[in-house]
Amino acid sequence: MRTPPSIDRVSADDLMSLVAEHGSTPMQVGAVLLLDTRPGLDATRLVRELGRRVAGIPRLRQRLATVPVGFGRPIWVDDPGFDIARHVTVTEVSDPLAEHEVLDIAATLLSTPLPRSRPLWTATLVVTPGGTEAALIVVFHHVLADGIGGLAVLAGLVDGTHGDGSPAPIAPFPRPRPSAGQIAADMLRLRLRALRRVPRDLLRLAAAARQLRLVGASRVARTSLNVPTGARRRFLDIRVGLPQTLAAARARQATVNDVLLVAIAGALHTLLLSRGELVDEFVVSVPFSARLQASAGQLGNASGVIPLRIPAVGDRDERLRRVAALTRTAKRTARGASTALIGPLFRLLARLGLYRWFIDGQRLIHTFTSNVRGPAEPLTLVGCPITALLPLSAATGNVSVAFVALSYAGTLVITIVADPDACPDLQALREALVTELAALGITATGEVKPA
Repeated sequence: MRTPPSIDRVSADDLMSLVAEHGSTPMQVGAVLLLDTRPGLDATRLVRELGRRVAGIPRLRQRLATVPVGFGRPIWVDDPGFDIARHVTVTEVSDPLAEHEVLDIAATLLSTPLPRSRPLWTATLVVTPGGTEAALIVVFHHVLADGIGGLAVLAGLVDGTHGDGSPAPIAPFPRPRPSAGQIAADMLRLRLRALRRVPRDLLRLAAAARQLRLVGASRVARTSLNVPTGARRRFLDIRVGLPQTLAAARARQATVNDVLLVAIAGALHTLLLSRGELVDEFVVSVPFSARLQASAGQLGNASGVIPLRIPAVGDRDERLRRVAALTRTAKRTARGASTALIGPLFRLLARLGLYRWFIDGQRLIHTFTSNVRGPAEPLTLVGCPITALLPLSAATGNVSVAFVALSYAGTLVITIVADPDACPDLQALREALVTELAALGITATGEVKPA
């Protein structure tokens, strides 16, 4: 008897990314890989090699497919027309390779919706006529992977993953799409399984309520940070030494994430003060992953968000102690539980056509920030050293500026993403954040000069 094809559905956490697509920009994230091309870089070979390695990451050859009403969540199906040339392109810019120019290209790519008719990712290789540097900009829809899943994708693309260079074992491709009957039978099994999970789900709802109580029920102060945003985005980054940041955090019984939250709140306070606004406390939405790692075969999203009230004025060490205590409390609750409450609410708003109205006028948070621990050792791509990894994130609704951090080989990169029309003083924000980090004993390196 023939074994029915496995059915891979998006999770409840994944649905959050699809619902958020109704915002001002698509829910797309990614990273910039800066490459040292002195060993020699053949663009044609890179595209060919990426095509070989993508075959070991099933999700990168799958597209999202809807199912009939009542048949459950969307499913992932193999794309029989998959062609690596439709996902990897090469762009040439003039010498020398300017980081701000690469980030501007990345901002355009993140703001351009990926077609749903094929796998939800793209990669752009930025090269110069005869330079010694290049950049690979990888962009994917958030439904494909969260930060932890994104690291699994990176691990599958860089050198050394397959040891001797031979291809990893690949499942038959393309697999047939499940029939309507198979999808319906799978839906029935899922519903029966959901009934058995009711006690656990009730506990998860209680944990979600506890997480969201950390911030209280009051609305955030009305500020110029929260205005409806348009489609344009701009990125600026800051690089600091990871050992120095760790030392600053540990000296105060805190974590790197705690340090970032305190520095970001202080920088936002300075920015708003320059605009004539006085805000002493910011509510920051922080993701907490439900897993510590993911594999190339287990991507998707497994995290929830917790809004945290971060003080922005007063003694920095005292603020850091308060934030450290707050995040320790948050971590003791079920990781990712908040999705159990927020997810159904957002999906209901989307069905009613009210989601865009809600996020364009929300007063629950001021900004988003995330921090992902990346590879500790240097990596290479087709023989070229990866000199830096710059994280790329999305900001949507009325959140005009957001932050994402990623560590790599001893360096922590903090990327600020903003709507340049809603936040024209982004460079001033970057300078304020550099100042706040310096006050905590953390020195920024590699200053990026704006165009």
